[in-house]
Order: sequence, then C-alpha cells, then structure tokens
Amino acid sequence: TSMYRDIKVEGRYEEAKSLILRQLTRRVGELPQPIRQRVETLSLEQLENLGEALLDFNSMADLQTWLEEVKG
Repeated sequence: TSMYRDIKVEGRYEEAKSLILRQLTRRVGELPQPIRQRVETLSLEQLENLGEALLDFNSMADLQTWLEEVKG
C-alpha cells in the first residue's frame, strides 16, 4: 500500500541524510548550524547528489558553493 511505500521512502531519506551529514563532518569538519539545517532540507535526490559531490570537497567553502548552486 502507499502507506508502506511512504514509510520506506521516509526511512531511506533519513538514512541518507544521516550518512551524508556524518560524511560531511568527516570531510570538512564540524558543520555550522545554518549549513547543517540547509543540508537537512535537501530532497532525497539532492542528498544523493551531495553524497557524490562531497568526495571532491576539500573545505567547508566547497560545501557552501555546492549548496549555493543547488539553491540557485
């Protein structure tokens, strides 16, 4: 049913968000609250894209630039 599908999608989203936040912290350091909140508002597709992009990040500035491009 659609309820179970929604629960599955929500679970996948929460897992992706948690993983990406941990990876970002490891890659660029502790995330300032405004950056963390911005990441938490991304869609599942955007989180997946960020998961790939963060492999090329060297600093918090790279993350900020990426977020600005997504916002654009």
